Amino acid sequence: MSKSSDYSLSCNLTFGDIYLQILAWMGVIFVSLAAGLGLMGSSRPLFALVGVGLILVLSLPFLLFAFVTTLLNNIQLKAKQID
Repeated sequence: MSKSSDYSLSCNLTFGDIYLQILAWMGVIFVSLAAGLGLMGSSRPLFALVGVGLILVLSLPFLLFAFVTTLLNNIQLKAKQID
């Protein structure tokens, strides 16, 4: 029986794995900016700024969670055989 004490760490993450996540994040940014510009013409433009900031701040944790879980799913730890 051989002992394995060395490990090989590799990541096979590609741009295609996160491409849809980046597009979704850009969609959130554009929708929030469009909503902010739509509200900017109202009598209270502060609501527009607060709305854009709130949308971006609330969506950021979901984006980071998606990136981190995608990254962790593509990391491989393999044991090297020592003879």
